[in-house]
Amino acid sequence: MARSENQKLKLLYLRQLFEQETDEQHPICMQQILSALQAKGIAAERKSVYDDIACLQQFGMDIVRQPGPKGGYFLASRTFELPELKLLVDAVQSSKFLSSKKSMELIGKLSTLASVHEASTLRRQVVVSGRVKSMNESVYYAVDRIHEAIAQNRQVRFRYFDYAPDGTRRERPGDYSASPYALIWNEENYYLVAHSQKHGLTHYRVDKMARLTVTDLPRHLDETVKQLDLGRYGKSVFGMFAGEPVTVKMRFENSLAGVVIDRFGKDVMLIPDGDSHFTIIAEIAVSPVFFGWMAGFAERAKIVYPQSVAEEFLAFCKRAIGQYE
Repeated sequence: MARSENQKLKLLYLRQLFEQETDEQHPICMQQILSALQAKGIAAERKSVYDDIACLQQFGMDIVRQPGPKGGYFLASRTFELPELKLLVDAVQSSKFLSSKKSMELIGKLSTLASVHEASTLRRQVVVSGRVKSMNESVYYAVDRIHEAIAQNRQVRFRYFDYAPDGTRRERPGDYSASPYALIWNEENYYLVAHSQKHGLTHYRVDKMARLTVTDLPRHLDETVKQLDLGRYGKSVFGMFAGEPVTVKMRFENSLAGVVIDRFGKDVMLIPDGDSHFTIIAEIAVSPVFFGWMAGFAERAKIVYPQSVAEEFLAFCKRAIGQYE
């Protein structure tokens, strides 16, 4: 590339230099700027660079001059500050629905939003090992296709699989078809809430969906789905195990108030019941996962009514105890 052509790129190279090489702890002096431009085949004078920096500032870049013998110019603010990027990196690294490979790819892209010096601190932050990650690489793209289907008012078709004891994937027989309604995040997994002709309102774990395609068929959403409160739905379905919604009254020790609020949200009404207990009334999709949650509190929690749910819970506990007798 001829030098005259390189001159046309000078502003772009300067912008790249400030974004990639500078931050508050790493300003660059004028001589370093000139040397960096020279390495790109651009001969520049100080006065022209001063004008270029003023142009970038007018464009909106927060380029600041730091006085002093070790001073220079640096980019003072960015779209994402370093603490925000650290939060995003940790969220990506912690997400179970993302595979390890995809997590590292996203973290690499997030690192480009910081200077090379700050990016090194982001890489050092990624030291968490042993976290359970998705083994389905396609989940990242499945989420995008589901959003596409919702936007286009189309049904989706896919295969659904489970894992065998040897760790291999075993697809269930036949294709699944569903009218997607929404994606929700529950207990570190993505779920598709949809209407199925066979099951009505139901949900599927996105990382267990394979070969997902958007069809030409229009969505069919009955009134149950259209009137669904996703916030309440996520609270009532424990572990995303489907079950018949039942209004359940539960009694807890006061020490469990935080746990109950974490589960049902701040709007749940905690009604005092004596000096050491409180009760709540909530709509619950009764399932083994709900019973397991209650069993974890042992004598500190109790299902008050309906009696039918209390009896189901008792039978559940007896079956579990029976294995050890």
